[in-house]
Amino acid sequence: MTIKTGDSIPAMKIMQGTSEGPKELDTAEFFKGRTVVLFGVPGAFTPTCSAKHLPGFVEHAAALKAKGVHAIACMAVNDAFVMGAWAKDQGITDQVTMMADGAAAFTKAMGLEFDLTARGLGVRCQRFALVAKDGKVTHVAVEAPGAFEVSKAEAVLAAL
Repeated sequence: MTIKTGDSIPAMKIMQGTSEGPKELDTAEFFKGRTVVLFGVPGAFTPTCSAKHLPGFVEHAAALKAKGVHAIACMAVNDAFVMGAWAKDQGITDQVTMMADGAAAFTKAMGLEFDLTARGLGVRCQRFALVAKDGKVTHVAVEAPGAFEVSKAEAVLAAL
């Protein structure tokens, strides 16, 4: 079942891509006591994700924080090395936490997986954005396949 408003963010350990290499991230601790925007992409280095989705959240990071957001996180079903390399490629420093869900466990726990095996990509994350306050989802928007409207930074800003 797809995560919805009022649900808790699943508590688990995943990896984070950083400039220093992979780092373990506890989702319960990451979301605890603060407002977090989490957006998910089908994959690092993919066209829409690299040209629009991630850059939009970087561009609007200050505006999101002005509306009470403490952290912005990007998640993909990629390993931490790929997420770290993507962050470096995109010039990401501390504006966005790069969450690596290599086995799609976190994605599946939120009910946001979709199977692109027929296209050679395996199980991936649907394109989405959510807002969580103290680990509880207050807003969630999942894109239709191929769309990029409801999960972009501007849409999240409008929802806050």
